[in-house]
Amino acid sequence: MTTIVDIFATSDYPREILRAAELLKNGQLVVLPTETVYGVAGVLSNPSAKQRLKDFRGTGDKPFTVHLPHADRAMQLLGPVNDLGKRMMRKLWPGPVGLIFEVPAERRSAVAKQLNVAEGDLYDGSTITLRCPDHPVASDVLQYVDQPVVLTVASNGGSDSAHRVDQFAKEVDGKVELVIDAGPSQITKPSTLVRVYDDHYEIVRTGIYDERIIERLMRTTVLFVCSGNTCRSPMAEAIARRVLSDKLNISEAELEKKGINVTSAGASAMFGARAAQPAIEVVRTMGGDLSKHRSKPLTVELIHEADVIFTMSRSHAQAVAALVPSAAEKTMTLDPSADIEDPIGGDLSLYNEVATQLKSLIEKRVTEKVLT
Repeated sequence: MTTIVDIFATSDYPREILRAAELLKNGQLVVLPTETVYGVAGVLSNPSAKQRLKDFRGTGDKPFTVHLPHADRAMQLLGPVNDLGKRMMRKLWPGPVGLIFEVPAERRSAVAKQLNVAEGDLYDGSTITLRCPDHPVASDVLQYVDQPVVLTVASNGGSDSAHRVDQFAKEVDGKVELVIDAGPSQITKPSTLVRVYDDHYEIVRTGIYDERIIERLMRTTVLFVCSGNTCRSPMAEAIARRVLSDKLNISEAELEKKGINVTSAGASAMFGARAAQPAIEVVRTMGGDLSKHRSKPLTVELIHEADVIFTMSRSHAQAVAALVPSAAEKTMTLDPSADIEDPIGGDLSLYNEVATQLKSLIEKRVTEKVLT
Protein backbone atom coordinates (compact mmCIF):
# COMPACT_ATOMS: atom_id res chain seq x y z
CA MET A 1 0.00 0.00 0.00
CA THR A 2 1.39 3.39 -1.00
CA THR A 3 1.53 6.12 1.65
CA ILE A 4 0.41 9.59 0.56
CA VAL A 5 1.61 12.61 2.54
CA ASP A 6 0.13 16.09 2.13
CA ILE A 7 3.48 17.74 2.70
CA PHE A 8 2.22 21.27 3.37
CA ALA A 9 -0.42 20.06 5.81
CA THR A 10 1.84 17.80 7.85
CA SER A 11 2.69 18.80 11.41
CA ASP A 12 6.31 17.70 10.97
CA TYR A 13 7.64 18.77 7.57
CA PRO A 14 11.32 17.95 8.32
CA ARG A 15 10.43 14.42 9.43
CA GLU A 16 8.55 13.71 6.19
CA ILE A 17 11.38 15.11 4.09
CA LEU A 18 13.88 12.90 5.89
CA ARG A 19 11.59 9.89 5.54
CA ALA A 20 11.43 10.38 1.78
CA ALA A 21 15.22 10.74 1.58
CA GLU A 22 15.78 7.60 3.66
CA LEU A 23 13.42 5.59 1.47
CA LEU A 24 15.34 6.69 -1.62
CA LYS A 25 18.70 5.86 -0.05
CA ASN A 26 17.35 2.39 0.80
CA GLY A 27 16.39 1.68 -2.80
CA GLN A 28 12.68 2.49 -2.54
CA LEU A 29 10.65 4.67 -4.91
CA VAL A 30 9.09 8.02 -3.99
CA VAL A 31 6.87 10.31 -6.04
CA LEU A 32 8.30 13.83 -5.85
CA PRO A 33 6.81 17.11 -7.08
CA THR A 34 8.70 19.42 -9.41
CA GLU A 35 7.52 22.74 -10.79
CA THR A 36 6.39 21.00 -14.02
CA VAL A 37 5.34 17.43 -13.18
CA TYR A 38 5.21 14.74 -10.55
CA GLY A 39 7.80 12.06 -11.12
CA VAL A 40 8.72 8.66 -9.73
CA ALA A 41 12.13 9.08 -8.11
CA GLY A 42 14.73 6.46 -7.34
CA VAL A 43 18.44 6.09 -6.74
CA LEU A 44 20.11 4.97 -9.95
CA SER A 45 22.90 3.09 -8.20
CA ASN A 46 20.42 0.70 -6.57
CA PRO A 47 19.74 -2.22 -8.98
CA SER A 48 16.23 -2.86 -7.70
CA ALA A 49 15.22 0.81 -7.88
CA LYS A 50 16.73 1.13 -11.36
CA GLN A 51 14.78 -1.85 -12.68
CA ARG A 52 11.52 -0.62 -11.17
CA LEU A 53 12.08 2.80 -12.74
CA LYS A 54 12.68 1.16 -16.12
CA ASP A 55 9.45 -0.79 -15.68
CA PHE A 56 7.60 2.47 -15.04
CA ARG A 57 9.05 4.15 -18.08
CA GLY A 58 8.39 1.20 -20.37
CA THR A 59 9.96 1.20 -23.81
CA GLY A 60 13.22 2.93 -24.63
CA ASP A 61 16.69 2.48 -23.25
CA LYS A 62 17.80 6.11 -22.94
CA PRO A 63 19.50 7.17 -19.70
CA PHE A 64 17.34 8.85 -17.09
CA THR A 65 17.66 12.54 -16.24
CA VAL A 66 19.52 13.07 -12.98
CA HIS A 67 17.82 15.59 -10.68
CA LEU A 68 19.98 17.75 -8.43
CA PRO A 69 19.27 19.79 -5.27
CA HIS A 70 21.68 22.51 -6.43
CA ALA A 71 24.21 23.17 -9.17
CA ASP A 72 27.25 22.19 -7.09
CA ARG A 73 26.21 18.54 -7.28
CA ALA A 74 26.58 18.66 -11.05
CA MET A 75 30.37 18.86 -10.81
CA GLN A 76 30.55 15.33 -9.44
CA LEU A 77 29.10 14.05 -12.71
CA LEU A 78 30.65 16.52 -15.13
CA GLY A 79 34.15 17.36 -13.98
CA PRO A 80 35.46 20.72 -15.23
CA VAL A 81 32.78 22.89 -16.85
CA ASN A 82 33.45 25.67 -19.36
CA ASP A 83 32.46 29.29 -18.73
CA LEU A 84 29.25 29.01 -20.75
CA GLY A 85 28.16 25.91 -18.85
CA LYS A 86 28.80 27.60 -15.50
CA ARG A 87 26.83 30.65 -16.56
CA MET A 88 23.91 28.53 -17.78
CA MET A 89 23.74 26.66 -14.49
CA ARG A 90 23.92 29.93 -12.57
CA LYS A 91 21.29 31.66 -14.69
CA LEU A 92 18.83 28.84 -15.44
CA TRP A 93 18.94 26.73 -12.26
CA PRO A 94 16.91 26.10 -10.27
CA GLY A 95 14.24 26.13 -12.94
CA PRO A 96 12.35 24.16 -15.60
CA VAL A 97 15.42 23.60 -17.78
CA GLY A 98 17.36 20.40 -18.40
CA LEU A 99 20.96 20.98 -19.47
CA ILE A 100 22.80 18.50 -21.67
CA PHE A 101 26.57 18.46 -21.18
CA GLU A 102 29.38 16.75 -23.07
CA VAL A 103 31.53 14.70 -20.68
CA PRO A 104 35.00 13.34 -21.58
CA ALA A 105 35.36 9.56 -21.75
CA GLU A 106 37.84 9.39 -18.88
CA ARG A 107 35.48 11.33 -16.61
CA ARG A 108 32.47 9.19 -17.59
CA SER A 109 34.34 6.02 -16.75
CA ALA A 110 35.61 7.36 -13.42
CA VAL A 111 32.18 8.59 -12.31
CA ALA A 112 30.44 5.34 -13.26
CA LYS A 113 33.03 3.36 -11.30
CA GLN A 114 32.81 5.67 -8.28
CA LEU A 115 29.01 5.49 -8.17
CA ASN A 116 28.91 1.78 -9.01
CA VAL A 117 26.59 2.23 -11.98
CA ALA A 118 26.81 1.29 -15.62
CA GLU A 119 28.13 4.17 -17.70
CA GLY A 120 25.16 3.86 -20.04
CA ASP A 121 22.74 4.41 -17.15
CA LEU A 122 24.10 7.92 -16.61
CA TYR A 123 25.46 8.98 -19.98
CA ASP A 124 23.85 8.94 -23.39
CA GLY A 125 26.97 8.27 -25.40
CA SER A 126 29.18 11.20 -24.44
CA THR A 127 26.48 13.40 -22.88
CA ILE A 128 24.47 13.61 -19.69
CA THR A 129 21.19 15.43 -19.00
CA LEU A 130 20.83 17.16 -15.65
CA ARG A 131 17.93 18.99 -14.05
CA CYS A 132 17.75 21.19 -10.96
CA PRO A 133 14.04 21.58 -10.18
CA ASP A 134 12.67 24.81 -8.76
CA HIS A 135 10.52 23.19 -6.11
CA PRO A 136 11.28 23.41 -2.39
CA VAL A 137 10.10 19.89 -1.60
CA ALA A 138 12.16 18.24 -4.33
CA SER A 139 15.23 20.29 -3.35
CA ASP A 140 14.82 19.49 0.33
CA VAL A 141 14.56 15.75 -0.30
CA LEU A 142 17.36 15.58 -2.87
CA GLN A 143 19.87 17.39 -0.67
CA TYR A 144 19.76 14.50 1.81
CA VAL A 145 20.50 11.84 -0.81
CA ASP A 146 24.18 11.68 -1.73
CA GLN A 147 23.60 9.36 -4.69
CA PRO A 148 22.28 10.14 -8.20
CA VAL A 149 18.49 10.47 -8.05
CA VAL A 150 16.54 10.19 -11.29
CA LEU A 151 12.87 10.85 -12.02
CA THR A 152 10.57 9.37 -14.60
CA VAL A 153 6.97 10.18 -15.45
CA ALA A 154 4.72 7.16 -15.39
CA SER A 155 1.59 8.62 -16.89
CA ASN A 156 -1.05 6.69 -18.76
CA GLY A 157 -3.90 8.85 -17.61
CA GLY A 158 -3.76 11.74 -20.06
CA SER A 159 -1.90 15.02 -20.19
CA ASP A 160 -3.13 16.23 -16.80
CA SER A 161 -2.12 13.12 -14.89
CA ALA A 162 1.52 14.06 -14.31
CA HIS A 163 0.52 17.52 -13.03
CA ARG A 164 -2.18 16.48 -10.55
CA VAL A 165 -1.10 14.23 -7.74
CA ASP A 166 -4.57 12.74 -7.13
CA GLN A 167 -4.59 11.20 -10.61
CA PHE A 168 -0.91 10.32 -10.53
CA ALA A 169 -1.26 8.58 -7.17
CA LYS A 170 -3.91 6.24 -8.61
CA GLU A 171 -1.52 5.15 -11.36
CA VAL A 172 1.32 4.36 -8.98
CA ASP A 173 -0.69 2.98 -6.05
CA GLY A 174 1.02 -0.13 -4.74
CA LYS A 175 4.01 0.41 -7.03
CA VAL A 176 5.85 3.04 -4.99
CA GLU A 177 6.43 3.40 -1.27
CA LEU A 178 5.56 7.08 -0.83
CA VAL A 179 3.79 9.88 -2.68
CA ILE A 180 4.44 13.45 -1.56
CA ASP A 181 1.42 15.60 -2.31
CA ALA A 182 2.37 19.26 -2.82
CA GLY A 183 -0.68 20.30 -4.81
CA PRO A 184 -0.96 20.81 -8.58
CA SER A 185 2.20 21.57 -10.54
CA GLN A 186 2.88 25.28 -10.92
CA ILE A 187 3.67 24.80 -14.63
CA THR A 188 1.79 22.47 -16.94
CA LYS A 189 4.22 22.66 -19.84
CA PRO A 190 7.30 20.40 -20.00
CA SER A 191 10.75 21.60 -19.08
CA THR A 192 13.02 22.99 -21.80
CA LEU A 193 16.07 20.96 -22.87
CA VAL A 194 19.24 22.84 -23.83
CA ARG A 195 22.48 21.34 -25.19
CA VAL A 196 25.61 23.13 -23.94
CA TYR A 197 28.62 23.40 -26.27
CA ASP A 198 31.99 25.12 -25.81
CA ASP A 199 30.91 28.53 -27.08
CA HIS A 200 27.18 28.29 -27.80
CA TYR A 201 24.02 26.46 -26.83
CA GLU A 202 21.19 24.79 -28.73
CA ILE A 203 17.59 24.30 -27.66
CA VAL A 204 16.82 20.61 -28.14
CA ARG A 205 13.24 20.77 -26.87
CA THR A 206 11.19 23.92 -26.46
CA GLY A 207 9.13 23.55 -23.32
CA ILE A 208 8.01 26.29 -20.98
CA TYR A 209 10.95 28.46 -22.13
CA ASP A 210 11.48 29.23 -25.81
CA GLU A 211 14.67 30.57 -27.40
CA ARG A 212 13.72 34.19 -26.71
CA ILE A 213 13.18 33.57 -23.01
CA ILE A 214 16.37 31.53 -22.66
CA GLU A 215 18.34 34.32 -24.32
CA ARG A 216 16.88 36.88 -21.93
CA LEU A 217 17.50 34.73 -18.88
CA MET A 218 21.09 34.14 -19.93
CA ARG A 219 21.97 37.81 -19.77
CA THR A 220 23.81 39.20 -16.78
CA THR A 221 22.42 42.67 -16.12
CA VAL A 222 24.25 45.15 -13.90
CA LEU A 223 22.27 48.18 -12.79
CA PHE A 224 23.84 51.32 -11.28
CA VAL A 225 21.57 53.66 -9.32
CA CYS A 226 22.06 57.26 -8.18
CA SER A 227 19.64 60.19 -7.80
CA GLY A 228 19.16 61.97 -11.11
CA ASN A 229 20.97 59.56 -13.48
CA THR A 230 23.03 62.37 -14.98
CA CYS A 231 26.34 62.11 -13.07
CA ARG A 232 27.37 59.17 -10.88
CA SER A 233 25.36 56.22 -12.22
CA PRO A 234 25.86 57.00 -15.95
CA MET A 235 29.59 57.52 -15.26
CA ALA A 236 29.64 54.15 -13.50
CA GLU A 237 27.73 52.54 -16.40
CA ALA A 238 30.14 53.88 -19.02
CA ILE A 239 33.23 53.03 -16.99
CA ALA A 240 31.92 49.51 -16.28
CA ARG A 241 31.35 48.90 -19.99
CA ARG A 242 34.91 49.97 -20.70
CA VAL A 243 36.39 47.90 -17.86
CA LEU A 244 34.44 44.75 -18.74
CA SER A 245 35.22 44.95 -22.46
CA ASP A 246 38.92 45.41 -21.64
CA LYS A 247 38.87 42.42 -19.28
CA LEU A 248 37.20 40.26 -21.92
CA ASN A 249 39.33 41.68 -24.73
CA ILE A 250 36.28 42.55 -26.81
CA SER A 251 34.63 45.75 -27.99
CA GLU A 252 31.84 47.31 -25.94
CA ALA A 253 29.44 46.46 -28.75
CA GLU A 254 30.21 42.77 -28.22
CA LEU A 255 29.27 42.76 -24.54
CA GLU A 256 25.63 41.99 -25.40
CA LYS A 257 26.74 38.97 -27.44
CA LYS A 258 28.57 37.78 -24.33
CA GLY A 259 25.32 38.11 -22.41
CA ILE A 260 26.38 41.16 -20.40
CA ASN A 261 24.09 44.17 -20.10
CA VAL A 262 25.11 47.29 -18.16
CA THR A 263 22.61 50.04 -17.47
CA SER A 264 21.80 52.82 -14.99
CA ALA A 265 18.85 54.70 -13.53
CA GLY A 266 18.01 57.39 -11.00
CA ALA A 267 15.87 57.06 -7.88
CA SER A 268 14.51 60.57 -8.49
CA ALA A 269 15.31 60.95 -12.19
CA MET A 270 13.21 62.32 -15.00
CA PHE A 271 13.16 60.86 -18.50
CA GLY A 272 15.50 62.17 -21.15
CA ALA A 273 18.05 64.44 -19.46
CA ARG A 274 21.56 64.47 -20.90
CA ALA A 275 24.56 63.52 -18.80
CA ALA A 276 26.32 66.43 -17.10
CA GLN A 277 28.94 67.91 -19.40
CA PRO A 278 31.84 67.36 -16.97
CA ALA A 279 30.79 63.69 -16.69
CA ILE A 280 30.89 63.35 -20.49
CA GLU A 281 34.36 64.90 -20.64
CA VAL A 282 35.87 62.84 -17.82
CA VAL A 283 34.44 59.56 -19.11
CA ARG A 284 35.81 60.34 -22.58
CA THR A 285 39.34 60.48 -21.17
CA MET A 286 38.77 56.96 -19.82
CA GLY A 287 37.72 55.60 -23.19
CA GLY A 288 33.97 55.70 -22.54
CA ASP A 289 31.15 57.60 -24.21
CA LEU A 290 28.25 59.37 -22.51
CA SER A 291 27.32 61.64 -25.40
CA LYS A 292 24.14 59.66 -26.17
CA HIS A 293 23.11 59.00 -22.59
CA ARG A 294 19.60 60.02 -21.58
CA SER A 295 18.40 59.72 -18.00
CA LYS A 296 15.70 57.30 -16.89
CA PRO A 297 13.94 56.75 -13.57
CA LEU A 298 14.32 53.64 -11.46
CA THR A 299 11.40 51.25 -12.08
CA VAL A 300 10.18 47.90 -10.80
CA GLU A 301 10.89 46.40 -14.22
CA LEU A 302 14.53 47.54 -14.21
CA ILE A 303 15.00 46.13 -10.71
CA HIS A 304 13.56 42.74 -11.67
CA GLU A 305 15.69 42.52 -14.80
CA ALA A 306 18.92 43.23 -12.91
CA ASP A 307 21.10 40.43 -11.54
CA VAL A 308 23.08 42.80 -9.36
CA ILE A 309 22.36 46.41 -8.37
CA PHE A 310 25.07 48.80 -7.26
CA THR A 311 23.94 52.04 -5.64
CA MET A 312 25.89 55.20 -5.01
CA SER A 313 24.56 55.59 -1.47
CA ARG A 314 22.61 53.78 1.21
CA SER A 315 19.56 55.93 0.51
CA HIS A 316 19.56 54.70 -3.09
CA ALA A 317 19.66 51.09 -1.83
CA GLN A 318 16.65 51.92 0.34
CA ALA A 319 14.86 53.33 -2.71
CA VAL A 320 15.41 50.03 -4.55
CA ALA A 321 14.10 48.02 -1.60
CA ALA A 322 11.07 50.30 -1.30
CA LEU A 323 10.04 49.41 -4.86
CA VAL A 324 10.97 45.71 -4.71
CA PRO A 325 11.66 44.45 -1.16
CA SER A 326 12.96 41.09 -2.40
CA ALA A 327 15.69 42.88 -4.38
CA ALA A 328 17.56 43.69 -1.16
CA GLU A 329 19.59 40.49 -1.56
CA LYS A 330 21.07 41.61 -4.88
CA THR A 331 21.45 45.30 -3.99
CA MET A 332 24.61 46.79 -2.50
CA THR A 333 26.40 50.10 -2.26
CA LEU A 334 29.26 50.28 -4.74
CA ASP A 335 31.53 51.50 -1.94
CA PRO A 336 30.72 49.35 1.11
CA SER A 337 32.36 51.80 3.49
CA ALA A 338 30.84 55.14 2.47
CA ASP A 339 28.46 56.94 0.12
CA ILE A 340 29.94 58.21 -3.14
CA GLU A 341 29.84 61.99 -3.28
CA ASP A 342 27.51 63.60 -5.81
CA PRO A 343 29.67 65.88 -8.03
CA ILE A 344 26.70 67.83 -9.41
CA GLY A 345 27.62 71.52 -9.57
CA GLY A 346 31.31 70.79 -9.00
CA ASP A 347 34.22 71.50 -11.30
CA LEU A 348 36.01 69.10 -13.63
CA SER A 349 38.52 68.07 -10.98
CA LEU A 350 35.73 66.86 -8.67
CA TYR A 351 34.18 64.82 -11.49
CA ASN A 352 37.59 63.36 -12.26
CA GLU A 353 38.05 62.43 -8.60
CA VAL A 354 34.67 60.68 -8.50
CA ALA A 355 35.32 58.91 -11.81
CA THR A 356 38.68 57.61 -10.56
CA GLN A 357 36.97 56.32 -7.41
CA LEU A 358 34.26 54.63 -9.50
CA LYS A 359 36.81 52.95 -11.77
CA SER A 360 38.72 51.50 -8.83
CA LEU A 361 35.57 50.12 -7.23
CA ILE A 362 34.22 48.75 -10.51
CA GLU A 363 37.46 46.96 -11.35
CA LYS A 364 37.18 45.08 -8.08
CA ARG A 365 33.52 44.67 -7.19
CA VAL A 366 31.70 44.61 -10.53
CA THR A 367 34.12 42.30 -12.34
CA GLU A 368 33.87 39.88 -9.40
CA LYS A 369 30.10 39.73 -9.79
CA VAL A 370 30.04 39.51 -13.59
CA LEU A 371 33.15 37.58 -14.61
CA THR A 372 33.36 34.92 -11.90
